[in-house]
Amino acid sequence: MRLICGVDEAGRGPLAGAVYAAAVILNPEKPIPGLADSKKLSEKKRDTLAIEIKQHALAWAIASSSVEEIDSINILQASLLAMKRAVEAMQLQFGIIPHLVQVDGNKTPAINLPCEAIVKGDSKVPAISAASILAKTARDAELYELDKQYPLYGFAQHKGYPTAAHMALLQQHGVSPVHRTSYAPVKLLLNR
Repeated sequence: MRLICGVDEAGRGPLAGAVYAAAVILNPEKPIPGLADSKKLSEKKRDTLAIEIKQHALAWAIASSSVEEIDSINILQASLLAMKRAVEAMQLQFGIIPHLVQVDGNKTPAINLPCEAIVKGDSKVPAISAASILAKTARDAELYELDKQYPLYGFAQHKGYPTAAHMALLQQHGVSPVHRTSYAPVKLLLNR
């Protein structure tokens, strides 16, 4: 049996919080109906699927890169680092080495495994869809926690994305410790 590991990230666009990545090897004997690009699913559906993925996949792991890492090495490198961490954590935790790692997008992380990038892979490859769901649900969970720590910013509503409401709250309250200072809208506020 050829083991394909799907990898995807969540949280490149937001102005706050870590970027998350997940790695998943699905079990061909336990198919999970309804897998799709996490952005095309409701939050409730993602949460349900995340539980199924964790129960039925042969192996899975979730990792992240911090706001500090994003600001020091840039979001692309931080996303690739989170992906590398997820694949390595999955191998360590489950002792399974995939034959091929398929990554959503056009770049691959620096890992010692055969790796291919697939543009729009999250809507083409079930294992990448599963990874996108785990990464997104983990990131959303973090944003709910950040909402409790920094209630002035409305993180639970906009998840850190640069919505009109988020931008207005940033203007009003200034930059929090969990905002990405390398991102232009945040940087502009700091340089005023």
